[in-house]
Amino acid sequence: MLFAGFFVIASVTACGPDDDDNGGEPVPCANCPVTDPDPLIEGPSVPTAFAVDVPDYLPRPVLDADNPLTVEGIELGRRLFYDKIMGRDSAFSCSECHKQELAFTDGRALAEGIDGRVGRRSAMSLVNLVFNGNGFNWDGSSGKLWEQAIHPVENMLEMDEEWENVLTRLRKHEDYRRRFRAAFGIDRPSELNREMVAKAIAQFESTIISADSHFDRVVYQNTEFFTEEEQLGADSLFFVEDVPLGALHPGCGHCHNAPAFGDDRFKNNGLDDVANLDDFPDKGFGDVSGSRFDNGKFRTPTLRNIALTAPYMHDGRFATLEEVIDHYAAGGHGVENEDPNITGFPITDRQKAALVAFLESLTDETLINNPNFSDPFQ
Repeated sequence: MLFAGFFVIASVTACGPDDDDNGGEPVPCANCPVTDPDPLIEGPSVPTAFAVDVPDYLPRPVLDADNPLTVEGIELGRRLFYDKIMGRDSAFSCSECHKQELAFTDGRALAEGIDGRVGRRSAMSLVNLVFNGNGFNWDGSSGKLWEQAIHPVENMLEMDEEWENVLTRLRKHEDYRRRFRAAFGIDRPSELNREMVAKAIAQFESTIISADSHFDRVVYQNTEFFTEEEQLGADSLFFVEDVPLGALHPGCGHCHNAPAFGDDRFKNNGLDDVANLDDFPDKGFGDVSGSRFDNGKFRTPTLRNIALTAPYMHDGRFATLEEVIDHYAAGGHGVENEDPNITGFPITDRQKAALVAFLESLTDETLINNPNFSDPFQ
């Protein structure tokens, strides 16, 4: 027993610092294992090109030549999108504000970030972003999709984290090391940067395509039929063209025409009654363009899956589709930069119900149940 105890002590001492021979300074342990803080990453490093599968009836994708889609990049982006490792203290993910079952919105008037912090605007849907070539966010403040993905991490009202902290966690994560190598060809963890993280997330978001709603099956696929109510909403209210002002309805399709059901342009849709253009509570696109005439303008979003994305407008002020219709029926406030299609129109309760029924036909059950868009950790 004494011999065994002596052997243990001697062994520990052999791996410890030699103070006598080194002037009291510790020396490296000759027999202890050495861990490379920036090791070579093993595994495949050539990503596989991915072609977006888009039906002929949808617009052509707006692809980023600086961020080509790959199988490995998309799957990496999906994992990052759902992983709380992206938020402060690994406690918040992108998916907190963009839930698949709500067409990648959050069901709140104003987005809520970490610790329940309330943001300035509603969380936009991430559906069909690959068709947008006119900037991102409600105000167009991000020119490219991957650039948009950078900002929520640092925003104190969203994920409230320093990018370097996120990168440190990812660089230490063996599975993510291999995935970043497979997607971007890196050799060592130190090469992993925030642009790669954002580009992977953007690749995943670019695949979130909605093209299989009841409307699509009726109009483009010829496999279903509209109900009488849906047909009334479509023909008499939504797609009306060249109708004299005050006659039934000027047509939602002016700004939300098929097949995209949104034009991604920035417009004042008559929400706020202001005395002059400097008085908007949120200047929107005006803060980005620098033009006073753009104050109070916001992106015209797609109406695809609109029944799932309440509440509505950039600030979530309308709880229901009926309230939205009432707003447009009342007309705007005569502010000088209001869109000319904000004119007001008479509408009966039956017509309103028909319009809502048509809007509900834009819901895509395939989208919200697609396993390719779901949480990979569940």
